[in-house]
Amino acid sequence: MKEEKKTLGGRGRHAGVTPEFRAEAVRLVETSGRSVGKIAEDLGIGKSTLTRWLTQHREAALLSGPHSDTSQELARLRKENEILRQERDLLKKAAAFFAKETTR
Repeated sequence: MKEEKKTLGGRGRHAGVTPEFRAEAVRLVETSGRSVGKIAEDLGIGKSTLTRWLTQHREAALLSGPHSDTSQELARLRKENEILRQERDLLKKAAAFFAKETTR
């Protein structure tokens, strides 16, 4: 009989995982020298889940503020610039949509 995956309020299988668990899992990936797949297997989570947590952690660290390291600061500013462009484009599309709706 196939085992069904249970979700917590439709928010995914790992919605109840504590931030401390996520942080420790990410720390293990960054410091242990072991593969993401092996660590995920040892922790009982999916490789894609751990990869997503790692990406989120790195983006948060990148966007955390000014960095003394020039290359890190440049990467942070480029990421922030990309986010601002996406927000601007979305606002342009929304403004055009609502302008068209009000003229009807």
